Amino acid sequence: MKTQPARGMQPAELLALPAAVDLATAARALNVGRTTAYDLAKRGQFPVPTLRLGVQYRVRRADLLNLLGIEQPATASPAA
Repeated sequence: MKTQPARGMQPAELLALPAAVDLATAARALNVGRTTAYDLAKRGQFPVPTLRLGVQYRVRRADLLNLLGIEQPATASPAA
């Protein structure tokens, strides 16, 4: 039986994520299995806060970056 190696995400991939991602993407970013991620979320023990939208879980990119110690690049100020 051939298994694929676990693969997390590189900092550039994390910075390219949208503002909120699904739980499976957040799990991949943290190098956690999908099933484990859903079990943790259901128990309220996922490593970052989760947002429950209907039947879906979402995780804010900012929370993932903060947990992983990755600084977000400064955004440009809107022109006045």
